[in-house]
Amino acid sequence: MDQTIRVGVNGYGVIGKRVADAVTAQQDMELVGVSDVISDYRLTTAVCRGIPVYASTTEGAAAMRSAGITLAGELHQLLDAVDVIVDCTPAKIGASNLEHYRAHGVKAIFQGGEKHALTGHSFVAHANYATALGRDTTRVVSCNTTATVRTLTALKDAGLLAKARGVLIRRATDPWESDHSGIMNTVVPEAAIPSHQGPDAQTVVPDLDVVTMAAKGSHTQNHLHYWTVELTRPAAQEEILDALEAMPRIALVRRADGIVALNSTIELMRDLGRPRGDMYEVAVWADILTVHGTELFYTYTVDNQAVVIPENIDAIRALTGTVRDGAESIRRTDAALGVRAEFLTPAQRPVGAQTTAHAFEGPRS
Repeated sequence: MDQTIRVGVNGYGVIGKRVADAVTAQQDMELVGVSDVISDYRLTTAVCRGIPVYASTTEGAAAMRSAGITLAGELHQLLDAVDVIVDCTPAKIGASNLEHYRAHGVKAIFQGGEKHALTGHSFVAHANYATALGRDTTRVVSCNTTATVRTLTALKDAGLLAKARGVLIRRATDPWESDHSGIMNTVVPEAAIPSHQGPDAQTVVPDLDVVTMAAKGSHTQNHLHYWTVELTRPAAQEEILDALEAMPRIALVRRADGIVALNSTIELMRDLGRPRGDMYEVAVWADILTVHGTELFYTYTVDNQAVVIPENIDAIRALTGTVRDGAESIRRTDAALGVRAEFLTPAQRPVGAQTTAHAFEGPRS
């Protein structure tokens, strides 16, 4: 019988609450509790759902108790009860937590808002699961970097990728902050080329020849990527699509099915009954993808709130070493979360077994 991994989540926001739910869905994991400093509806919903809530700071504990939130304890008590802590606190806060985690002897997973140097290891499950085995810490890269690594390594593994140049249209802010953050009626280009996603992808796969440019758009849901790729040789469209379909957590969508924009994929996830309308997959438009000789052009959309959730689950298994084969961890995670390779195939089983039928053979260093 598999060892049950005891997991805590520090930071119950956009990513943290999704990681907590994903942990609960895994048969080999136990969510011991979540920790935060807030005392509004976000934590109250956790209490209402029966999730043990801890305070990340003493000051936060006082405010939370004053707001009527029943606490199971403070962060140090949560750390004493877990094997792994998943830090989902705001960017740069996580870095200040590392020594605290080390003092309690727990393994720690950080998010893409932290620097690679914090852990010395950045994680995307299919690409470098093996190098994370048994480590004390890792960093799950950002939503845009995760998508970049998935699609480009799909081409790389098929021997097709020479170099890639990408343009990213980023959402302005997370949907829950739409009332007080973000931009309106404009598009803001990032000040430097490359944008951080390309170099960040190279922290996972160092030999990727990739340059990214990015802009922030005045919308709050999902990112849109455009890629121009130089192939190693001429290839047919079907060969490219086969390579993408062979990669776990990439799903093809088509304009012919009415999936014509970001809002279409959001509505599709809701119609499929996904929790919070989340899309864990990178949705690549199959009928936009175009090949001219050795040039490939394609576009896809990324759910900024959900695409990294499966990676966090796999990172938990990698650090603890309970599952040493990356393909098996991916299969378990995807089965529990209902990850799909096609969204609109009625007979498809929405489980990780779908991905193992493809050419994916396990983690690559």
